Amino acid sequence: MRKVEIHEESGFCFGVVNAIRSAEKELTEDEELYCLGDIVHNSQEVNRLQKKGLRTINHDELKDMQNKKVLLRAHGEPPSTYETAQLNSIRIIDATCPVVLQLQKKIRKYYNESKGKAQIVIFGKNGHAEVNGLVGQTEGTAIVIEKKSDLEQLDFNRPICLFSQTTMSVNDFQEIVQEIQTRIHPEVDFKYSDTICRQVANRIPNIRKFASRHNLILFVAGKKSSNGKVLLAECKKANPNTLLISSPDDIQQEWLINAESVGICGATSTPKWLMEEVAETVKSLPTPYS
Repeated sequence: MRKVEIHEESGFCFGVVNAIRSAEKELTEDEELYCLGDIVHNSQEVNRLQKKGLRTINHDELKDMQNKKVLLRAHGEPPSTYETAQLNSIRIIDATCPVVLQLQKKIRKYYNESKGKAQIVIFGKNGHAEVNGLVGQTEGTAIVIEKKSDLEQLDFNRPICLFSQTTMSVNDFQEIVQEIQTRIHPEVDFKYSDTICRQVANRIPNIRKFASRHNLILFVAGKKSSNGKVLLAECKKANPNTLLISSPDDIQQEWLINAESVGICGATSTPKWLMEEVAETVKSLPTPYS
C-alpha cells in the first residue's frame, strides 16, 4: 500500500494566517471587503475567499475608491498607500506581518538618519509586493538586488547598508554579504542586517529531511510564491524526483508508478486544506508498482 505523508510544518506562516483571519472576521461583519493585491500567492485560497465576498483590487483602483474598507495583506505597503487611503476616506484593515512591519520601520529609521549618505540595498525579488513596500520606506531610493551580478549597481567607494526581504535564503544572503565585504573599499562603512524570517528559514533543513524520506515529492504552491520557489529548490536538492503542482488536478497517474512513498509539502502561502486534497487524490489513484 502506498504511503502518503503531508509535511507537518508546511502551510501558512503566522503572517498569512493573521491576514486570512482578519479577512474572514471582517467578512462575517460586512459583505464588502477589498484586498489590495492577492491576499496570498495561491489562487486556490484566493478563490475560496472570493466566494465569501473578498474582492481583489490593484493600486490604480485604490486611487479611484472612496469610503471603502480595504485590507492590506501580510506583505506590507509603502507609505504612499496609507496616504492615498487617508485622502480617499478609506478604512484600512492592516494585516501587515509583524516581521515585515519591524523591517519597514528599521529601514525607514536608517534612511532618515543616513540622509542620503549611504546606499540602502535590499536583497529581494524586484517588483515583489514586500520589496515594493520596503523600497517605499526610502522614497524609492533603495537599490534592489536579486543576485551577485546585480552588485554592479553599487558604488563600493560609498557606505552601504544591506537589508533582506524576509523570505529570502539565509545562505544566499550570507553570500551577498561576503561578496560586498570583498569588494568594498576597506575604509568605507558597510552595515548589514539579517532580516530574514526564521519561521520561514527554519523550514529549509526540515523540508530537506522530509523530501529525502520519500520516492516522490509533490510540492504544492502558487506560481507567484517567492517563498515557494525557494523551498521547491531545496526539495529538489534533497530529492530530484520533486514535482511542482498547484492543485490536485495537476497530478498525473504515471508519476505514481513505483512511488511507494509520496511526500506532500508546500510554501508558506499554501493552505493545509489544499495539501490534504492532494493527499486524498494520491490515495485514490490505484497505480500498481512495476
